[in-house]
Amino acid sequence: MIIKAVLFDMDGVITDTAEYHYVAWKQLAEQLDIEIDKEFNEQLKGVSRMESLERILRHGNRQNDLTTEEKVVLATQKNEQYVKLLDNVTPKDVYPGIRELLLELRAADVRAVVASASKNAPQILKSLKLTEFFDYVVNPDEVDYGKPAPDIFLRGAEVVGVAPEYCVGIEDAQAGIEAIKAANMFAVGIGEEDILKPSGANIVLSSTGTLSWTFLQTLG
Repeated sequence: MIIKAVLFDMDGVITDTAEYHYVAWKQLAEQLDIEIDKEFNEQLKGVSRMESLERILRHGNRQNDLTTEEKVVLATQKNEQYVKLLDNVTPKDVYPGIRELLLELRAADVRAVVASASKNAPQILKSLKLTEFFDYVVNPDEVDYGKPAPDIFLRGAEVVGVAPEYCVGIEDAQAGIEAIKAANMFAVGIGEEDILKPSGANIVLSSTGTLSWTFLQTLG
């Protein structure tokens, strides 16, 4: 296939701040007398902040206990705690192969875009010293619907002027893979094949270390 743009998820693809998300959500859940563990936390990957809160509330059977305003306050509180934890992120936290791939994409004149549900993506990229390698970072507020809807990937392709059929999306979450496929893009999954293949991943890699521009050119 001809590749003109590569769209990256953030958590689990470029770096891993999932542990920080988990710590912040767990603290908030305990405040609500709801117990969550890492297995449950898998359900929160790749979805928006407000939807994550809704899933936690349903898990604790408290979905009808709070007003919309109270939910917004709680989601903001969680994010503030998460942002504090992000102070720990440094360039050494970039996943294997990612910096090299971004350099190769730049040399090949292929657009690179971040399509993440995280509104903190710009801050994380700055901490990782990767900002200059991306042509665009989609703000989740720019689109109507989060993953698994295709909106965020379609927005990323639109901004850099590339048709979806010339795009590759890279994701580690089921919702993200479903979003890439709904956008009519080639989907590369990072993680467990038995989890991501059923969601529609065209190919699944166990880690980002296998990723390279040479590898991507063999897809199709």
